[in-house]
Amino acid sequence: MSVLTTNYLTPTGREEAWRFTPLNRLAGLHDGSVAIVDRKSLALKGATPAGVRFSRLSRELVSIESTSQDVVVQRVHAESTDVVLLEIAANTQVPEPIFLNRTSGGLIGAELSRVRIALGAHARATIIVENSGEAILGEDVEILLAPGSHLKFVTLQEWSAGSVHAARHHAIIDKDASFVSITVTVGGSLVRLLPTVEFSAPGASAELLGVYFATAGQHFEHRIDIEHGVPRARSRVNYKGALAGDQAHTVWIGDVFIRAAAEGTDTYELNRNLLLSDGARADSVPNLEIETGEIVGAGHASTTGRFDDEQLFYLMSRGIPLDEARRLVVRGFFAEIISQIQSEEIEERLMTRIDDELSKAGQ
Repeated sequence: MSVLTTNYLTPTGREEAWRFTPLNRLAGLHDGSVAIVDRKSLALKGATPAGVRFSRLSRELVSIESTSQDVVVQRVHAESTDVVLLEIAANTQVPEPIFLNRTSGGLIGAELSRVRIALGAHARATIIVENSGEAILGEDVEILLAPGSHLKFVTLQEWSAGSVHAARHHAIIDKDASFVSITVTVGGSLVRLLPTVEFSAPGASAELLGVYFATAGQHFEHRIDIEHGVPRARSRVNYKGALAGDQAHTVWIGDVFIRAAAEGTDTYELNRNLLLSDGARADSVPNLEIETGEIVGAGHASTTGRFDDEQLFYLMSRGIPLDEARRLVVRGFFAEIISQIQSEEIEERLMTRIDDELSKAGQ
């Protein structure tokens, strides 16, 4: 076990990137005070499909494809001992999802994890990362999509109550490649995720979907950043959140940058939040910066509200009790995105977790 001692620019909370984050709950991931344990908790679940390679290499042998101003990501790059590599060969079509499972590591010491996912040209795959148990985790996931490839990337944050998870998921998308990200956060004390996208060639597309459900005392933060720096790329963002319980807090930031060279860009981002009780707070900040007028379209929307009384009345008028009606409304709110995972087992498991959290919150 070691303690991080490398000097970084430690955030104070006054910076724009950190102003919503309760730094005292980050377990020392941001300031170097946490003890680091070499856990290597991420593993491939099941057999390795044909055309797929899962390995670990010393960090010195794997270049960093993208830098970051986030201090936790910087620590991961500098202090992690190895890199998990998941490589899918060119022209490989993986019919079933590839599961990566991260098991409980405990709350004594933190794990720093660096992951590289790379798809060769015209490869197609679905990767599902399951995070559960107790952990303090700083993580950086780099996703490299070669021309014509397609990846559905699903991350499930089903942590236990005391867990702290700070991570970046950064996709670099090449010509005519497509990326679908589905992020689900339903557990943990503090979860701060940075889903980011960088287009490297025309014709690329990205769809970022997400759901989060925070109950009393939980802080869930998702900061989207999409860089349109090349012509004719497309992006869509759709995140939905629900909150129940005192001091439940969610933060959604959506930053989309359309640079001068990015003619023909088509982008839209949406965030919707459902407040289920008093004392909960949802911050939602969509940002759009455009440096060229030669685009197909660009827009954003954000809404925060309470239960639709008409929906509840409709269900109750047909003999459904209030508690059951609330549960059905919340399930319906999330179903649009969760159904995109296309796994009945996972979808039902997530909905059951949400039902349980609703019950704990007294909703």
